[in-house]
Amino acid sequence: MMELGALVQAHIPALIMMIAGFALLVVEMYIPGFGLAGFSGTALMVGGIVLMGPTPLQALLLVLISVVLLGIAFSLAMHSISKGRLSRSKLVLNAALNQKDASGDEDLSYFVGRTGKTHTALRPAGIAEFDGVKLNVVSDGDFVGAQRSVRVERVEGNRIVVRECAADEQP
Repeated sequence: MMELGALVQAHIPALIMMIAGFALLVVEMYIPGFGLAGFSGTALMVGGIVLMGPTPLQALLLVLISVVLLGIAFSLAMHSISKGRLSRSKLVLNAALNQKDASGDEDLSYFVGRTGKTHTALRPAGIAEFDGVKLNVVSDGDFVGAQRSVRVERVEGNRIVVRECAADEQP
């Protein structure tokens, strides 16, 4: 038992590097990004193994143990994701995702009944201007030329449906 304690004491920096590398790789599994945590974790794991200075057989054994532990962590991460636990985790910024500003759900029903002019031709989609605001709109099926008067018929989510104003409806 004394030999194990002496071995651990002799390799404390290497063990800290390997534990930190393992933790960063697990973080990368749960919060995928552009790989900074993954690259850093891999570098720390390799650096820890090299710092220990083991024989090639010991190095291979350390790599195999690390791969098995990472495989177990990965399977736990996938199980957690499949059960939906990750979305309820504190790691995911749900508050930012649930904000009205972040979702882009503006109330566009304000424009129903308003008239404006097409900025581009609607084939059937294009741009129209209402009260100085340019919006992406969709015609109610017909082609509408540029600089024509249109009226907002309805709003379906973020889709604004317009129809060309008849000659007697011109503003």
